[in-house]
Amino acid sequence: MAQGLTLHAVVAKRGLDVRLTVEPGEVLAVLGPNGAGKSTLLHVIAGLLRPDTGLVRVGDRVLTDTGAGVHVATRDRRVGLLLQEPLLFPHLSVAANVAFGPHSRRRLGVRRAHARTVAAPWLRAVDAEDLAERRPRRLSGGQAQRVAIARALAAEPEVLLLDEPLSGLDVGSAAMVRTVLRDVVTAARRTTVLVTHDLLDVFALADRVLVLEEGRVAEIGSTAEVLATPRSRFGARIAGLNLVTGVLDGAGTLRTGWGEDWYGTADDDLLAGAPAVAICTPRAVAVYRQPPTSGSPRNLVEVTVAGVDTRGSAIQVRAAEQPDGSPGLAADITADAAAELRLAPGETVWFGIKAQEVTLRATHPGIT
Repeated sequence: MAQGLTLHAVVAKRGLDVRLTVEPGEVLAVLGPNGAGKSTLLHVIAGLLRPDTGLVRVGDRVLTDTGAGVHVATRDRRVGLLLQEPLLFPHLSVAANVAFGPHSRRRLGVRRAHARTVAAPWLRAVDAEDLAERRPRRLSGGQAQRVAIARALAAEPEVLLLDEPLSGLDVGSAAMVRTVLRDVVTAARRTTVLVTHDLLDVFALADRVLVLEEGRVAEIGSTAEVLATPRSRFGARIAGLNLVTGVLDGAGTLRTGWGEDWYGTADDDLLAGAPAVAICTPRAVAVYRQPPTSGSPRNLVEVTVAGVDTRGSAIQVRAAEQPDGSPGLAADITADAAAELRLAPGETVWFGIKAQEVTLRATHPGIT
């Protein structure tokens, strides 16, 4: 039976302060910019790092409790960790690598012969039976990662931790291994925490998404909710949306920390004085060389051009970062408009967005 995961961890030196719960059999994807604390979070769960204060519990088993002085060793946690590098034992065959976990637990009643038997179905599950007698040096990157998956699962972990396991593979191998992961994780009902930068991993594997920013939970929700209606800077960036932070100042008005007002349609649950974000798509943004004198959009923002890129059939104009350090706004314009504007980095332009194209939403309670 799958076991759920409960965690509260504070690692002051790394700026991490996170609380989360993963339901039994659930796959939680953890997203965030570099340095947000994603790998630190996994290391705390795996027992590789002791938090300053905190609790890690899997089902009814307490793995870490700083208040009670409990810290179960990594080898005894029943937690599997799969990294970008497969880290197979070079002197062992594929079959022996996969059998290593069950064999190492023979003191718990699992014999060597039984361990090999346990390894066989996992090799079959990852379509690697024909590789059983090979040594790791004779495997491709995709084959090695499939074997690493089989080895992690053969140890029968109660929680599986995936730290960007596909980022070192080429596109074809990554797609193949992603499919294998989806099938075996679903079939085994393993409670899983997945750290990734790839939205394909999220769509294929995750039930929920947690966004970490500066060591804190910026937002958490279903995959569809976070990617369709993000409430954090990083969530908006990966979803390809513009996001401005501030405080709701009356119905339909967001006041930023630098005194700029944004106008839009506020969600029903948003109260005056509450932290909020304004969100719009780059397609909703018009670009002007000079402030328009007629038909002016409600939201008109002076920005500095940071770059101009091709995005499919559109041209995207990216502005420099916002005064609070948030990612710069973006505007998708036609090739004809780009040819007429002839923009270059460093130039000043105006972004205009109609109020009906902007949505005002409350930020996640974890944002401070």
